[in-house]
Amino acid sequence: MTGPVIVIHGGAGSFSSELRESGSEHRAALTDALAAGVAALDAGGGAIEAVRAAVMAMEDVPLFNAGRGAALCEDGSVELSASIMRGSDQAAGGVTLVRRTRNPVAAAAAMLGEPEVLLAGEQADAFAAAAGLEQCDPSHFVTERQRQRLASRPPGGAETVGAVCLDATGLLAAATSTGGLQGQRPGRIGDSPVIGAGTWADSRVAVSCTGKGESFVRAGASRLLAALVASGLDLESAAWEVLDAVGRCDGDGGLIAVDERGEVVARFSTEAMPRGVWRGGDDVSVEIT
Repeated sequence: MTGPVIVIHGGAGSFSSELRESGSEHRAALTDALAAGVAALDAGGGAIEAVRAAVMAMEDVPLFNAGRGAALCEDGSVELSASIMRGSDQAAGGVTLVRRTRNPVAAAAAMLGEPEVLLAGEQADAFAAAAGLEQCDPSHFVTERQRQRLASRPPGGAETVGAVCLDATGLLAAATSTGGLQGQRPGRIGDSPVIGAGTWADSRVAVSCTGKGESFVRAGASRLLAALVASGLDLESAAWEVLDAVGRCDGDGGLIAVDERGEVVARFSTEAMPRGVWRGGDDVSVEIT
Protein backbone atom coordinates (compact mmCIF):
# COMPACT_ATOMS: atom_id res chain seq x y z
CA MET A 1 0.00 0.00 0.00
CA THR A 2 1.13 3.57 -0.64
CA GLY A 3 0.04 7.06 0.29
CA PRO A 4 -1.62 9.34 0.52
CA VAL A 5 -3.63 8.19 3.55
CA ILE A 6 -5.33 10.25 6.25
CA VAL A 7 -6.80 8.75 9.43
CA ILE A 8 -8.67 10.74 12.10
CA HIS A 9 -10.34 10.09 15.43
CA GLY A 10 -12.89 11.96 17.50
CA GLY A 11 -12.02 10.46 20.88
CA ALA A 12 -12.45 7.13 22.65
CA GLY A 13 -15.19 6.74 25.23
CA SER A 14 -18.57 5.22 25.99
CA PHE A 15 -21.28 4.63 23.40
CA SER A 16 -23.51 7.05 25.26
CA SER A 17 -27.07 8.03 24.42
CA GLU A 18 -25.68 11.42 23.39
CA LEU A 19 -23.34 9.78 20.89
CA ARG A 20 -26.13 7.56 19.57
CA GLU A 21 -28.38 10.56 19.02
CA SER A 22 -25.66 12.62 17.34
CA GLY A 23 -24.15 9.78 15.31
CA SER A 24 -25.08 11.32 11.97
CA GLU A 25 -23.60 14.67 13.04
CA HIS A 26 -20.38 12.94 14.12
CA ARG A 27 -20.13 11.15 10.80
CA ALA A 28 -20.67 14.38 8.89
CA ALA A 29 -18.08 16.20 11.01
CA LEU A 30 -15.53 13.42 10.51
CA THR A 31 -16.18 13.43 6.78
CA ASP A 32 -15.68 17.20 6.69
CA ALA A 33 -12.43 16.89 8.65
CA LEU A 34 -11.10 14.32 6.20
CA ALA A 35 -12.11 16.63 3.35
CA ALA A 36 -10.14 19.45 4.99
CA GLY A 37 -7.08 17.24 5.16
CA VAL A 38 -7.49 16.18 1.54
CA ALA A 39 -7.90 19.81 0.47
CA ALA A 40 -4.59 20.62 2.17
CA LEU A 41 -2.89 17.88 0.16
CA ASP A 42 -4.58 18.99 -3.05
CA ALA A 43 -3.31 22.52 -2.43
CA GLY A 44 0.25 21.22 -2.45
CA GLY A 45 0.72 20.62 1.24
CA GLY A 46 2.19 17.53 2.81
CA ALA A 47 1.43 15.36 5.82
CA ILE A 48 1.88 18.18 8.35
CA GLU A 49 -0.52 20.46 6.50
CA ALA A 50 -3.04 17.62 6.18
CA VAL A 51 -3.14 16.69 9.88
CA ARG A 52 -3.18 20.36 10.86
CA ALA A 53 -6.16 21.04 8.61
CA ALA A 54 -8.08 17.94 9.68
CA VAL A 55 -7.62 18.67 13.39
CA MET A 56 -8.46 22.36 12.95
CA ALA A 57 -11.74 21.32 11.35
CA MET A 58 -12.60 19.21 14.39
CA GLU A 59 -11.49 21.93 16.82
CA ASP A 60 -14.16 24.18 15.28
CA VAL A 61 -16.96 21.62 15.79
CA PRO A 62 -18.52 21.72 19.30
CA LEU A 63 -19.27 17.98 19.15
CA PHE A 64 -15.66 17.26 20.02
CA ASN A 65 -13.54 17.93 23.09
CA ALA A 66 -11.10 20.27 21.37
CA GLY A 67 -11.27 23.97 20.67
CA ARG A 68 -14.81 25.33 20.79
CA GLY A 69 -16.97 22.97 22.85
CA ALA A 70 -14.05 21.53 24.84
CA ALA A 71 -14.57 19.93 28.23
CA LEU A 72 -14.71 22.33 31.18
CA CYS A 73 -12.42 22.34 34.18
CA GLU A 74 -14.02 22.08 37.62
CA ASP A 75 -14.20 25.88 37.82
CA GLY A 76 -16.00 26.13 34.46
CA SER A 77 -12.99 27.36 32.51
CA VAL A 78 -11.44 25.85 29.38
CA GLU A 79 -7.77 24.88 29.06
CA LEU A 80 -6.71 23.56 25.66
CA SER A 81 -3.75 21.45 24.57
CA ALA A 82 -2.38 20.18 21.26
CA SER A 83 0.72 18.67 19.70
CA ILE A 84 2.04 17.80 16.26
CA MET A 85 5.04 15.82 15.00
CA ARG A 86 6.79 15.38 11.66
CA GLY A 87 8.25 11.97 10.96
CA SER A 88 11.09 12.86 8.59
CA ASP A 89 13.17 14.66 11.23
CA GLN A 90 11.05 14.07 14.35
CA ALA A 91 10.43 17.79 14.69
CA ALA A 92 7.68 18.35 17.26
CA GLY A 93 5.63 21.15 18.72
CA GLY A 94 3.03 21.45 21.44
CA VAL A 95 1.00 23.93 23.47
CA THR A 96 -0.90 23.42 26.68
CA LEU A 97 -3.09 25.40 29.11
CA VAL A 98 -4.11 27.59 26.16
CA ARG A 99 -7.18 29.77 26.71
CA ARG A 100 -7.32 32.22 23.79
CA THR A 101 -5.94 30.60 20.63
CA ARG A 102 -8.82 29.51 18.42
CA ASN A 103 -6.97 26.51 16.94
CA PRO A 104 -4.36 25.11 19.35
CA VAL A 105 -3.10 22.63 16.76
CA ALA A 106 -2.12 25.56 14.53
CA ALA A 107 -0.06 26.94 17.42
CA ALA A 108 1.55 23.52 17.86
CA ALA A 109 2.40 23.48 14.14
CA ALA A 110 3.93 26.95 14.41
CA MET A 111 6.24 25.54 17.12
CA LEU A 112 7.88 23.19 14.59
CA GLY A 113 10.37 25.87 13.63
CA GLU A 114 11.23 26.78 17.22
CA PRO A 115 14.00 25.38 19.46
CA GLU A 116 11.44 24.59 22.17
CA VAL A 117 8.95 21.73 21.88
CA LEU A 118 6.24 22.72 24.38
CA LEU A 119 4.90 26.08 25.57
CA ALA A 120 2.26 26.59 28.27
CA GLY A 121 -0.36 29.08 29.36
CA GLU A 122 -0.25 32.79 28.59
CA GLN A 123 3.14 32.44 26.90
CA ALA A 124 1.72 29.84 24.51
CA ASP A 125 -1.18 32.14 23.61
CA ALA A 126 1.23 35.06 23.16
CA PHE A 127 3.41 32.96 20.86
CA ALA A 128 0.37 32.00 18.80
CA ALA A 129 -0.78 35.61 18.57
CA ALA A 130 2.69 36.71 17.44
CA ALA A 131 2.54 34.00 14.78
CA GLY A 132 -0.63 35.61 13.44
CA LEU A 133 -3.06 32.98 14.72
CA GLU A 134 -6.60 34.03 15.60
CA GLN A 135 -7.23 34.84 19.26
CA CYS A 136 -10.62 34.65 20.99
CA ASP A 137 -12.10 35.59 24.32
CA PRO A 138 -12.03 32.48 26.54
CA SER A 139 -15.84 32.49 26.51
CA HIS A 140 -15.73 31.50 22.82
CA PHE A 141 -14.77 27.96 23.77
CA VAL A 142 -17.48 27.46 26.43
CA THR A 143 -20.74 25.92 25.22
CA GLU A 144 -24.03 25.28 27.00
CA ARG A 145 -23.66 21.57 26.20
CA GLN A 146 -20.45 21.40 28.21
CA ARG A 147 -21.91 23.49 31.05
CA GLN A 148 -24.68 20.92 31.37
CA ARG A 149 -22.23 18.04 31.19
CA LEU A 150 -20.11 19.56 33.94
CA ALA A 151 -23.20 19.90 36.10
CA SER A 152 -24.50 16.37 35.50
CA ARG A 153 -21.13 14.59 35.10
CA PRO A 154 -22.31 11.88 32.64
CA PRO A 155 -19.92 8.94 32.09
CA GLY A 156 -17.58 8.83 29.09
CA GLY A 157 -17.33 11.57 26.50
CA ALA A 158 -13.57 11.94 25.98
CA GLU A 159 -13.82 13.20 22.37
CA THR A 160 -10.19 14.28 22.09
CA VAL A 161 -9.37 14.59 18.38
CA GLY A 162 -6.40 13.52 16.32
CA ALA A 163 -5.09 12.82 12.84
CA VAL A 164 -2.27 10.91 11.18
CA CYS A 165 -1.16 11.08 7.57
CA LEU A 166 1.15 9.42 5.09
CA ASP A 167 1.52 11.74 2.13
CA ALA A 168 2.39 10.92 -1.47
CA THR A 169 6.10 11.53 -0.84
CA GLY A 170 6.19 9.03 2.05
CA LEU A 171 6.28 11.65 4.81
CA LEU A 172 4.42 10.75 8.02
CA ALA A 173 2.87 13.18 10.53
CA ALA A 174 0.57 13.08 13.55
CA ALA A 175 -1.42 15.63 15.54
CA THR A 176 -3.69 15.56 18.62
CA SER A 177 -5.86 18.22 20.30
CA THR A 178 -7.97 18.23 23.46
CA GLY A 179 -9.71 20.15 26.19
CA GLY A 180 -8.71 17.53 28.75
CA LEU A 181 -10.97 15.71 31.16
CA GLN A 182 -14.41 16.90 32.15
CA GLY A 183 -14.23 18.52 35.59
CA GLN A 184 -10.44 18.32 35.74
CA ARG A 185 -8.40 20.39 38.17
CA PRO A 186 -7.25 23.63 36.48
CA GLY A 187 -3.64 23.25 35.43
CA ARG A 188 -3.92 19.51 34.78
CA ILE A 189 -2.04 18.33 31.67
CA GLY A 190 -2.79 14.97 30.04
CA ASP A 191 -1.13 13.08 27.22
CA SER A 192 -2.32 15.07 24.19
CA PRO A 193 0.42 17.76 24.22
CA VAL A 194 3.10 15.31 25.37
CA ILE A 195 5.30 13.95 22.58
CA GLY A 196 5.76 10.21 23.05
CA ALA A 197 2.55 9.87 25.05
CA GLY A 198 -0.35 11.23 22.99
CA THR A 199 1.45 11.93 19.71
CA TRP A 200 4.39 10.44 17.82
CA ALA A 201 5.73 10.31 14.26
CA ASP A 202 8.99 9.00 12.85
CA SER A 203 10.10 7.48 9.55
CA ARG A 204 8.13 4.27 10.17
CA VAL A 205 4.83 5.22 11.82
CA ALA A 206 2.58 8.10 12.95
CA VAL A 207 0.33 7.75 16.02
CA SER A 208 -2.38 9.78 17.78
CA CYS A 209 -3.88 8.58 21.07
CA THR A 210 -7.04 9.29 23.04
CA GLY A 211 -8.32 8.21 26.44
CA LYS A 212 -7.32 8.51 30.09
CA GLY A 213 -4.35 10.80 29.64
CA GLU A 214 -2.43 9.94 32.78
CA SER A 215 -2.37 6.28 31.81
CA PHE A 216 -1.13 7.05 28.29
CA VAL A 217 1.62 9.22 29.79
CA ARG A 218 2.67 6.46 32.21
CA ALA A 219 2.72 3.91 29.40
CA GLY A 220 4.58 6.22 26.99
CA ALA A 221 1.90 5.02 24.61
CA SER A 222 2.64 6.58 21.24
CA ARG A 223 6.42 6.11 21.51
CA LEU A 224 5.86 2.54 22.71
CA LEU A 225 3.90 1.75 19.56
CA ALA A 226 6.70 3.16 17.41
CA ALA A 227 9.29 1.09 19.30
CA LEU A 228 7.24 -2.07 18.84
CA VAL A 229 6.91 -1.39 15.12
CA ALA A 230 10.65 -0.72 14.88
CA SER A 231 11.29 -4.08 16.56
CA GLY A 232 9.37 -5.82 13.76
CA LEU A 233 5.93 -6.23 15.29
CA ASP A 234 3.03 -5.68 12.89
CA LEU A 235 0.94 -2.55 13.37
CA GLU A 236 -2.19 -4.39 14.55
CA SER A 237 -0.35 -6.37 17.22
CA ALA A 238 1.57 -3.28 18.32
CA ALA A 239 -1.68 -1.35 18.80
CA TRP A 240 -3.11 -4.01 21.09
CA GLU A 241 0.18 -4.25 23.01
CA VAL A 242 0.00 -0.52 23.66
CA LEU A 243 -3.62 -0.65 24.83
CA ASP A 244 -2.68 -3.54 27.13
CA ALA A 245 0.12 -1.39 28.55
CA VAL A 246 -2.32 1.48 29.08
CA GLY A 247 -4.67 -0.96 30.83
CA ARG A 248 -1.89 -2.01 33.18
CA CYS A 249 -1.59 1.69 34.05
CA ASP A 250 -5.29 1.75 35.05
CA GLY A 251 -6.58 3.35 31.86
CA ASP A 252 -8.45 2.77 28.64
CA GLY A 253 -8.81 4.57 25.35
CA GLY A 254 -7.77 4.19 21.76
CA LEU A 255 -5.31 5.13 19.06
CA ILE A 256 -4.96 5.58 15.32
CA ALA A 257 -1.80 4.93 13.35
CA VAL A 258 -0.48 4.68 9.80
CA ASP A 259 2.85 3.22 8.83
CA GLU A 260 5.30 3.87 5.99
CA ARG A 261 3.55 1.31 3.76
CA GLY A 262 0.13 2.89 4.22
CA GLU A 263 -1.14 0.22 6.60
CA VAL A 264 -3.75 1.67 8.96
CA VAL A 265 -4.93 0.72 12.43
CA ALA A 266 -7.65 2.23 14.63
CA ARG A 267 -8.09 0.30 17.87
CA PHE A 268 -9.77 1.11 21.18
CA SER A 269 -10.55 -0.55 24.50
CA THR A 270 -13.63 1.60 25.12
CA GLU A 271 -17.14 1.17 23.70
CA ALA A 272 -16.71 3.69 20.91
CA MET A 273 -14.19 5.81 19.04
CA PRO A 274 -15.56 7.91 16.17
CA ARG A 275 -13.01 7.67 13.37
CA GLY A 276 -12.47 8.00 9.65
CA VAL A 277 -10.03 6.93 6.94
CA TRP A 278 -9.36 8.42 3.50
CA ARG A 279 -7.15 6.91 0.84
CA GLY A 280 -6.17 8.60 -2.42
CA GLY A 281 -9.22 9.23 -4.56
CA ASP A 282 -12.64 9.19 -2.95
CA ASP A 283 -12.24 6.15 -0.72
CA VAL A 284 -13.69 7.40 2.61
CA SER A 285 -14.75 5.25 5.56
CA VAL A 286 -16.30 6.68 8.74
CA GLU A 287 -17.32 4.64 11.81
CA ILE A 288 -18.46 5.29 15.38
CA THR A 289 -18.13 1.96 17.22
